[in-house]
Amino acid sequence: MYRAITRNIQVTATPRYVAERSEPDQGRHFWAYTVEVANLGQETVQLKGRHWVITDANGHTEEVHGAGVVGEEPTLPPGGRFEYTSGVPLNTSTGIMSGHYEMLADNGETFSIEIPAFSLDVPDVRRVLN
Repeated sequence: MYRAITRNIQVTATPRYVAERSEPDQGRHFWAYTVEVANLGQETVQLKGRHWVITDANGHTEEVHGAGVVGEEPTLPPGGRFEYTSGVPLNTSTGIMSGHYEMLADNGETFSIEIPAFSLDVPDVRRVLN
């Protein structure tokens, strides 16, 4: 589990390798990740957009921008939480994801909150570090 807190909004990400959707012999790997956004503050906020940076083991980077998450723009009152699961394919057995969400406060202010960087690793694969 990976966690970041920005402006009293906690983002927790939990990735897991999905072997049944992966074809390692073909260089195709798939991960699901579950994200929970929790409003620990005193103001109501709405998640309006996302920006992901996805990097594989070869250094190839893909950026993903879009409105909301999984087709929703959830509003989080104080103490509110929203959880969703999505997925990401890679052509390597390891990678990393990071990014931020664009938020809207009740007073009309927009701001960004951090999505914690998290690793995408195939379980039980031996890695050699320099």
